[in-house]
Amino acid sequence: MLRVEALHKSFDDFKAVNGADLHVKKGALVAVIGPNGAGKTTLFNLITGQLQSDSGRVVFNEEEISKLPPHRICKKGIARSFQIANIFPRLTVFKNVQVAVLSQQKMSSRLFYPASRLVVKETDAILESVGLSDKTAYIAGSLSHGDKRVLEIAIALGAEPQLLILDEPTAGMSPEETRTTMALIRHLAQSRGLTFLFCEHDMEVVFTVAQSIMVMRQGETIIQGAPLEVKANEQVQEAYLGGSDA
Repeated sequence: MLRVEALHKSFDDFKAVNGADLHVKKGALVAVIGPNGAGKTTLFNLITGQLQSDSGRVVFNEEEISKLPPHRICKKGIARSFQIANIFPRLTVFKNVQVAVLSQQKMSSRLFYPASRLVVKETDAILESVGLSDKTAYIAGSLSHGDKRVLEIAIALGAEPQLLILDEPTAGMSPEETRTTMALIRHLAQSRGLTFLFCEHDMEVVFTVAQSIMVMRQGETIIQGAPLEVKANEQVQEAYLGGSDA
């Protein structure tokens, strides 16, 4: 579904992404790991059009999207969440998702005419699928940190994506919230046929959930493979997993 080929991005003399390669198969759960400054978020920004690459290609469903702006990439089926929850804190949970559905259906100009009657079933279905149907009337800013991150996933689902990119989806969560969120991601992958690409610092989450793992260091791809293959790689053990016993 997604291929990243020899991608480069520099800021002045700093090579943030330095020839990175990545492949994501349809329906897979793929993780990108690496230390702070490895280039993970920059890579995601290049894939989703927030940044333009210096060279290399991003190919989605056999179409090169390297030079497209973010809104066109979103329309082609790639949605994104960020390290910090990106929601409308003063709107209700329901309206947060409703806005996304209206935008996808090119009805955003009718948001207030009359909003309460538009895409209600679609919005309710998304909230049901992520477990927020009992909190539709809550003000989004009052939610727990974990529920805010789940709401952000629900907003992304409103764009009807094929590929959902998550930037540290469990950052700041309690262990229970982390388990719940990753179980939700697995459920969405199975029930909706979604493909997930995510970066994560929690190695237990990565090696439990991901079917394929790409490891970055100084903007480069060290390896991409199945969890056991990655875990056995000497460079990965030395750089990220604390030695051969990791």
